[in-house]
Amino acid sequence: MKRAVFLDRDGTINIEKEYLYQMEDFEFIPGAPEAIRLLNQAGIMVVVVTNQSGVARGFYTENDVENLHRHIASDLKNYGAHVDAWLYCPHHPSGRGSYALPCNCRKPLPGMLQEAAARYDIDLENSTMIGDKPADIEAGKAAGCRTILVRTGYGADAERNVDPQTTVCDDLFSAVVSLV
Repeated sequence: MKRAVFLDRDGTINIEKEYLYQMEDFEFIPGAPEAIRLLNQAGIMVVVVTNQSGVARGFYTENDVENLHRHIASDLKNYGAHVDAWLYCPHHPSGRGSYALPCNCRKPLPGMLQEAAARYDIDLENSTMIGDKPADIEAGKAAGCRTILVRTGYGADAERNVDPQTTVCDDLFSAVVSLV
């Protein structure tokens, strides 16, 4: 089984911007591409797991999410880095149409992590979830992963609410350095 690091996207890899979907609005948090490259060099699988309720709310489409992920992947190549898998939850209980449903993939539920584990033969107990929100930490714990909260995005505000078993780091780069 493989070891993986699950990464939240907005506020962890890129600067938090509400309902980000346009390529021109995307900006890496300093050190994030290098952190992903370190994980790649260590042979640790990198899986992005991101809630994208903007799809359910009608702000953008699944195609927009996938196009942005392709753009990020292309930018990461410039740093010699890559993401092994991209998973996102387009649902929200107060969304529209077929996206307005309860699901097990929306963090804080562990569905995306469990799906990745089944699909890619990932050992969840030897894997880590890194994110900037309590929902990221809760999803990681529910899946049986180690958890790290980063102070970027919403993390600085969330820090006071995390339990002592969760490691807290300034950013993705320092979180990854603590792992490899």
